[in-house]
Amino acid sequence: MGAIPILLIAWPALAAAVLPCIRNRRARGAAVYVAAAGVMGLASALLAAWMAGGGGRVELYAQTGLVDHAMLAGEVFLMGLIVLLSIRHHKYPIILLSAGQTLLAVWTELAHPAGPAAHMRVDGLAMLLCIIAAFVGGFICIYAVGYMKGYHEHHEEYIDRSGFFFSMLFLFLAAMFGLVLSENLVWMYFFWEITSVVSFLLIGYTRTEEAVNNSFRALWMNLLGGFGFAVAIAYAAVNGGTVQLTEVVASGATIPVVLLAFAALTKSAQMPFSSWLLGAMVAPTPSSALLHSATMVKAGVYLLIRLAPALAGTLSGVMVSFIGGFTFIVCSMMAIAQNDGKKVLAFSTISNLGLIVACAGIGVEETIWAAILLTIFHSVAKSLLFQAVGSIENSLGSRDIESMHGLLLRLPKLTYLMGIGIAGMYLAPFGMLISKWVALKAFVDADNYLLVLFLAYGSATTMLYWTKWLSKLVSLHHTKEVVHDKTHHNQYLSMFVHAGAMLLLCLLFPLVSSRIVDPIVRTLFGASHEVLSMDVLTTMAVMLVSILFVPTLMFLLTRSAHRDYVPIYMGGVNMGDNTYFVNSYGEPEHLYLSNWYLRFEFGRRRLMRPSVIVSAGVIVVMLCMVIGGAV
Repeated sequence: MGAIPILLIAWPALAAAVLPCIRNRRARGAAVYVAAAGVMGLASALLAAWMAGGGGRVELYAQTGLVDHAMLAGEVFLMGLIVLLSIRHHKYPIILLSAGQTLLAVWTELAHPAGPAAHMRVDGLAMLLCIIAAFVGGFICIYAVGYMKGYHEHHEEYIDRSGFFFSMLFLFLAAMFGLVLSENLVWMYFFWEITSVVSFLLIGYTRTEEAVNNSFRALWMNLLGGFGFAVAIAYAAVNGGTVQLTEVVASGATIPVVLLAFAALTKSAQMPFSSWLLGAMVAPTPSSALLHSATMVKAGVYLLIRLAPALAGTLSGVMVSFIGGFTFIVCSMMAIAQNDGKKVLAFSTISNLGLIVACAGIGVEETIWAAILLTIFHSVAKSLLFQAVGSIENSLGSRDIESMHGLLLRLPKLTYLMGIGIAGMYLAPFGMLISKWVALKAFVDADNYLLVLFLAYGSATTMLYWTKWLSKLVSLHHTKEVVHDKTHHNQYLSMFVHAGAMLLLCLLFPLVSSRIVDPIVRTLFGASHEVLSMDVLTTMAVMLVSILFVPTLMFLLTRSAHRDYVPIYMGGVNMGDNTYFVNSYGEPEHLYLSNWYLRFEFGRRRLMRPSVIVSAGVIVVMLCMVIGGAV
C-alpha cells in the first residue's frame, strides 16, 4: 500500500514532463491513454479494492529530509515564476502576496523544523478523493484528446499549445494526489500552491486580454488563501510545536483552524471569492471540468471536512456554515439569470460547493455524511455536464442554452448524456437530492433555521434553472437546420463512462453509504450511525426503476417524434424554415422560443456586489472576533 501514494504522485508528474515533448498528435493521445487509463486507473482500482476491504488508516514516511528540501526549492521556484509573470503583466500587488507567504513558509520550515512524524496519511477520505481525481481526471484527459483537436479547428485564432495543456492537466493531478494524501501541513501547502499556479496557467491558455485578467484574478484570490494557510502553519509550528493536520484538529487550536478554513473558502470559490471561478470559464472545457468543477475546488471542501470536528459548535464553524449557506442560495439565484451553459454550470458548482461548506461548518455526523455524498455525486455529474456542453459547443458553434432548443432531435446522444447529468444534480433518487434531505434534517436538529431557509429556497431556485435547461433540450422544435455531431470518439468514451458511473452510483447507493461514507465518518468522529432509515432493498428497487425511467423516456420521445418537416403558422408568411417569417412591414422577423431568465431580479449585476459586501463583512467580523477571542 505504501508504494501506491508515491505512484499516484510520481506517474502523472512524469507524464507532465514527457507530454510536451511529443509533437505527433496521435502519439500524444496514445500516451495520454496509457498515463490516464493505464497506470492511474490501475492504482485507483487498487485503492477502491482497499476501501471495499475495510482498509483503515495508514501513516507513511516519517523521515523525508531530502524531499523536504526539494519541496522548499519548489516553493521558491513557484514564487519566482509568479514574480516573473506578474512583472511581465504589471500585476505588482500579486508579488507581495506570493513573496510574503513563501518567505513565511520557508522561515517556518527552517527556524522551526518539525520532529519525525508521518508526512502522508492514507485513510478513507484521502482514498475517496484519490479515486475521484484518478477516475474523473483520467477520463477528462482522455476526453481532451479529441476535444483539443476540434477546439483549435474551431478557434484558429489561438496558438495550438496542446502539449502544454496536457502537461498542466497531469501536473495538476499529481498535485491533487499529493494534497489529499498529505498529513504534514507543509507538504499540503506545497501541493496547494501548485494547484493554484496550474489553474492560473490554464485559465490564461488562450493568452487573450480577458483570459490573462481572469487568470490573475484567480491567482491573487488563491494566493490570499495561501497566505492564510502559511500563517496557520507558522502559528501551529511556533505555538503548538506541530504541523500535523490531525494534531492541529485534535488540539482545537482556534487560530490555525480558522485560518485554514479561510484558505479553504478561497479555494472552493465561496463568497466573496466566487468571481475567480466564474472567470475561469474562459479556459478550454477540459480544464473547466477538471480543475474548476470536479477536483481542484474539491481541495477546499476536502480540507473543511478534515477540519469539521474542530469547527463543530464554534464561532469559526458559524462563519463557515453561514458563508456556505449564503453562497448556496445567492449563486443558485444568479444561475437562473444565465443563458451561457458554462456560466450556469459555474454558478451551480459554486452553489453546490456552498452546501458542502455549510455541512462542514456544522460539523456533525449527519452533515459530514451529506457533504461526502454531495462531493461524490457532484464530481461525476458536473464533470459529465461540462464535457457535454463542450461537445455541444463544438457541434453547434455556441453554448447558449437558447441554441439548444430541441437538441433531443438534433444531437440525441449528447442530449441523453446531458439529461443524465442534469437529473443527477437535482432529481430523485440521485444522491444530490438525498444528501440535501439529510442536510436539511441536520440543520433543523442543530436549530440553525437560517441554514434551513438557505437550503429550502436555494433548492427551489436550483430546481428552476435545471428544469428550464432540461425542458429546452427535450422541446420538439422541427427546423430545417442541420447540425453535425463533431464529437470525437475519445469524448464519447469519457462521457459514456461518466454517465454509467452516475447511474451505477445511484443503483449502488446503499453500498456506497455503508462501505465508503460511513467508514469515513467513523474515522473523523470515532463513531457513526445509520443516517437513512429506509430499508436497503426497497431503496435499491426504487433507484433501479428511477434510473431506467429517465433515459427510457428520452429514448421514447425521440423514437415517437414525427420526423416529417411541417411548417408552422407564425401569424405571417412562413419563410420556409420555421425560424423566420415576414412581418406586417414586409421584413423578415426571427422567431424564437426563449426561457424566462429573471435578469432584473436575479442578474449578476444586481446580486453580485451586495453578496460580496455581505459575505466579506461577515468574514472580516468573524475573523476579528475569533482571533481576538483566542488572543
